[in-house]
Formats: sequence, structure tokens, C-alpha cells
Amino acid sequence: MARTAIQPASLRDPRPRFTTAWKVGNTIYVAGQTASEDQGVVGPGDIRVQARTAFERIRTILEAAGASMKDVVKTTVYVTDMRYRDAFGEVRQEFWPSDPPASTLVQIAGLATPGALIEIDVIAVVD
Repeated sequence: MARTAIQPASLRDPRPRFTTAWKVGNTIYVAGQTASEDQGVVGPGDIRVQARTAFERIRTILEAAGASMKDVVKTTVYVTDMRYRDAFGEVRQEFWPSDPPASTLVQIAGLATPGALIEIDVIAVVD
């Protein structure tokens, strides 16, 4: 089965460290997204801003692959503090007001991006 790298022109290309997303058949695997930019983290200390930024990047990646947020079937969310759960959940509902994807939420000691409070990866399936 062929696989295609997905790299929207509007987002920084992380290769050769990793690939932003892969489309394999009708499944899209999106690498973990944070609120990082070349100048640092967007919304330092603000989980809502960081979560919204990560989801917006995911939407951009999915659109580049010919998909949408409605096609997401699974999310894995890493937070540096479980106290962010409710605030993250509020932002998540902006993107999936009903029928949200299956999800795993994990608290971790830290993320690769200094100052990042959250990282989100997704799997989407398109018809």
C-alpha cells in the first residue's frame, strides 16, 4: 500500500527529524502537534491557547491530506498537568461539539518543546 507524506506549506517542515503526517490508504496519521513556533511557544502558560493552536494545526494538516476534523477517529493527548483536563476539554468541544473521537489523555513529566503544556496526535480515516 502506498504512503504519502503530508506537509502543508503553511507549517514548518520538521523533516528529517520526523514527518508531519502520513496518508496510508484511507488512514491519516498526524504527528503530535504543540503550540510551538520558531519564536517559542504560543500562549505561554495558557492551556486553552495552546490546545486551540494544536487543534488548528491538526485541522490544517488534515485539510492538506483531503480530510477534516470530522474524519478523526482517535486522539492521544499528552498534558504536563492533569489540572488542564477541564480547560482542554472545553477547547476540544469547539472542534467536536458532538460525536468526538475516541481519546486517550496522559499526564507526562514534560514535552520536547520547552514551555509546551500539551501535545496532540490524531488518526483520521477518510472515505
